[in-house]
Amino acid sequence: MHVQLRLWNWLLCLACVVLMTSGSDAASKPASGRPNIIMIFADDVSWNDLGCYGHPTIRTPHLDRLAKEGLRFDNAYLTTSSCSPSRCSVITGRYPHNTGAPELHTPLPEEQVLFPQLLRDAGYYTVISGKQHMGKYALTAFDHVSKGKGPGREADWVPILKQRPKDKPFFCWFASVDAHRAWQASKEYQPHKPEDVVVPPYLIDAPETRKDLAQYYDEISRIDFFTGKILDELDAQGIADNTLVLFFADNGRPFPRCKTRLYDSGIKTPLMVRWPAAVKPGTVTNSLVSSIDIGPTFLDLAGVPPDPRIQGVSFQSVLKQPTVKVRDYAFAEHNWHVFKAHERMVRSGDLLYIRNAWPEQRNLCVESIDFPSGEVLWQRFGADKLNEFQRDVFLKPRPAEELYLVTEDPHQFHNLAAKTEYAADLSRLRKVLDQWTAETGDTVPKNPTLDRNQRPGEPEPPEFAHREMPGDAKQATTINAPGPILVP
Repeated sequence: MHVQLRLWNWLLCLACVVLMTSGSDAASKPASGRPNIIMIFADDVSWNDLGCYGHPTIRTPHLDRLAKEGLRFDNAYLTTSSCSPSRCSVITGRYPHNTGAPELHTPLPEEQVLFPQLLRDAGYYTVISGKQHMGKYALTAFDHVSKGKGPGREADWVPILKQRPKDKPFFCWFASVDAHRAWQASKEYQPHKPEDVVVPPYLIDAPETRKDLAQYYDEISRIDFFTGKILDELDAQGIADNTLVLFFADNGRPFPRCKTRLYDSGIKTPLMVRWPAAVKPGTVTNSLVSSIDIGPTFLDLAGVPPDPRIQGVSFQSVLKQPTVKVRDYAFAEHNWHVFKAHERMVRSGDLLYIRNAWPEQRNLCVESIDFPSGEVLWQRFGADKLNEFQRDVFLKPRPAEELYLVTEDPHQFHNLAAKTEYAADLSRLRKVLDQWTAETGDTVPKNPTLDRNQRPGEPEPPEFAHREMPGDAKQATTINAPGPILVP
């Protein structure tokens, strides 16, 4: 009898151990085995403004850690360098002119596909916290919606991770407002000094510019700080191994010749992925990827069948084999963003081609006029004290076509479109862009949205009230364009 009792006690203890162990596993890893996914979305940060991309003075230790422990992409491109159109493009996996929201502040129409909703339908717990800027419909894809907390809206990210359901995989869209203007000081970082700033050659190296850039650096350090908090929390919960963390930005730095523009300073994005279960640490890839590929990649990893409306392609294969090529071309566009614009870009290998439908006007953004860096640039322009690299935002007319060899001209200063030795390249990229234009139904608007602000030296535009999220955009859109666009 005593032997039987001891045996039952031993079996009961063994069962408890098994249950406790399985319960611990369930808390740290979803039963499905699918990866958790965290997407960290910076605001107005250019690709080379992180230490892991070679910047000598910006302090980004946690983002550098993310790259060191994962995969860094050196050829990642956005579909537009404009806040809300970029976000709408990412969440749909579609080009801006195919989302129905190609212009600034335009809400996403309800008929659009939302990749977080597809993850949610497949059993993921979905969260958005921080900057939204896509309209009300986009938020329907998330179980939990937060505007975020703190100056950069990152302060509730760790609490969200703590409070999530533990019985299912999760997807987090964590969107900071760093480093969007206006600058906001906080205690999370050590302020950068103006003397440590690296002034791009298209800006004026003046005290105003240096202070402006130093404060921009500070905001990057804040999102870096909270990225570190996320990595620490994943470690604390024991789920880091099967959690994919991806970091990138919606558009380039908010400075002249950067934000909205189709040069690398505006359209190229930092992109790093850490996923210890599958991604080899300290790796770098030169594979060409687009921001519309992010959603399809997440769906692929989750085992969700591709939606035919999505135009991006999965780069899951690059995560395990960095030399794999998933696309030959990356496309981008510049539509209305305070000022009228219609530019299109294609990147192929080392070449960057831009076509401008309205070359008769200056290529402006608010950051090219207002704020210290823009103001000092215009002051020097009025005094005729600019060098050839600083005159770009003042050109009128502009070239209708631009072609750059990016490896030899990283700032895209020397237009090769008229060079006979590049005639074949120019012809090829013209045809590629023509094909993409036809396949996606892209058009030049006949009734373009008017300038919201006055262009310096020009008449004030007709009254155009600022609309936080207008209901319609005059940029022509093609909603029913085909799925993946991968020109061979």
